[in-house]
Amino acid sequence: MSDKTPSDVQQIENRPTTGAGKLDSYFSITARGSNVRQEVLAGLTTFLAMVYSVIVVPSMLGAAGFDQGAVFIATCLVAAFGSLLMGFWANLPMAIGCAISLTAFTAFSLVLGQGVSIPVALGAVFLMGVVFTAITVTGLRQWILTHLPTGIAHGTGIGIGLFLLLIAANGVGLVEKNAAAGLPVKFGDFTSLPVIMSVLGLAAIFGLEKRRVPGGILLVIIAISGFGLIFDPNVQYQGLFAMPSFGGESSLFGTMDIMGAFSPLVLPSVLALVMTAIFDATGTIRAVAGQANLLDKDGNIIDGGKALTSDSVASIASGFFGGSPAAVYIESAAGTAAGGKTGLTAVVVGLLFLLVLFISPISYLVPSYATAPALMYVGLLMLSNVSKLDFADSVDALSGLVCAVFIVLTANIVTGIMLGFLCLVCGRVVAGEWKKLSFGIVLLTLVLVGFYAGGWAI
Repeated sequence: MSDKTPSDVQQIENRPTTGAGKLDSYFSITARGSNVRQEVLAGLTTFLAMVYSVIVVPSMLGAAGFDQGAVFIATCLVAAFGSLLMGFWANLPMAIGCAISLTAFTAFSLVLGQGVSIPVALGAVFLMGVVFTAITVTGLRQWILTHLPTGIAHGTGIGIGLFLLLIAANGVGLVEKNAAAGLPVKFGDFTSLPVIMSVLGLAAIFGLEKRRVPGGILLVIIAISGFGLIFDPNVQYQGLFAMPSFGGESSLFGTMDIMGAFSPLVLPSVLALVMTAIFDATGTIRAVAGQANLLDKDGNIIDGGKALTSDSVASIASGFFGGSPAAVYIESAAGTAAGGKTGLTAVVVGLLFLLVLFISPISYLVPSYATAPALMYVGLLMLSNVSKLDFADSVDALSGLVCAVFIVLTANIVTGIMLGFLCLVCGRVVAGEWKKLSFGIVLLTLVLVGFYAGGWAI
């Protein structure tokens, strides 16, 4: 007769295998209410939502004279390095890649606009990463995050959600630029394939998530990609494997001119990159962590210091690899919406970007209208931050809404944060609530306003 109690038997049955147990222990998967399958699906979802970067970033930098093949390799390596660092070290489900906004600045303002050479531009990216990391490890960036008012913190999440909606909707033509007089955007062609598939995909995600179907978002992406391959002539199978070229004359590895970046012409641009990254990337990290419920009782990000350091260090690596400045991608929220709660999600993203180095043709099988529903769904979820605003403190709440609205109206996260801070400080003073203003909030407001007034904003 066995001397084991039913409780002992249950524990033995539920005990994970050795490998799974170590994985669970390292990433605290069970402790955070997740499982390995859920984390892997979340990582795959995030990857599919941001894999467009391996096409967009090389295209943008290619317009400025960069070798697109070399930039493709750099983009994959930056995403892999940054995401693996975030996953293994910070243990957070956030993916890192070459930031699209900072890529545009590097290509069109720094190289084409100011005539800076490519090696000097890469030196500026490297120097920006060093300064950004120094600001992070000295605690200044965490200090900024700590002094982010509650309303603006939630407003940033709302604004990024709206921003995601706009990016996704514009990418598939659901909304488009209005050439006529009136508002800047208008409804697109409802009968076009991308618009129809995006709307139907979004509705399908609603239904699958309501039914709690595991990996529902990912299933929609795969299903629409399969539909596109069959019925859309623009989605074509272009092979599976392609060997990357790491050397040769076109390689950008280690070609950065760091001393050239110290020139009076380039230094202001380096500072502009740093300032933008501080508030843009920090706001994104805070918003994604909030959406994934990875905040402690004081509203601070769990292991936030490591998360902040991961993306700044990734920018240093980007300068060496030959890419643009790195940042946490807002598309990480697609993975957290799919259930990602630990660094295993980010590790999966990193490994997949390494794999893309060898299977680059497969990226052409995922059309924009396959990932747009996921991004729109995440954007809608992030609007739930409205319920977290305390309208009993109307100045704080309304300043948060100013931040949210102007993030999407200006298509710039930092601009929304600046206007939110300005309205908060001025509103407190006019309301006679100046005692609620801390020195940190006032200082940050002055820095942000001065940054824009001086014309340094990107």
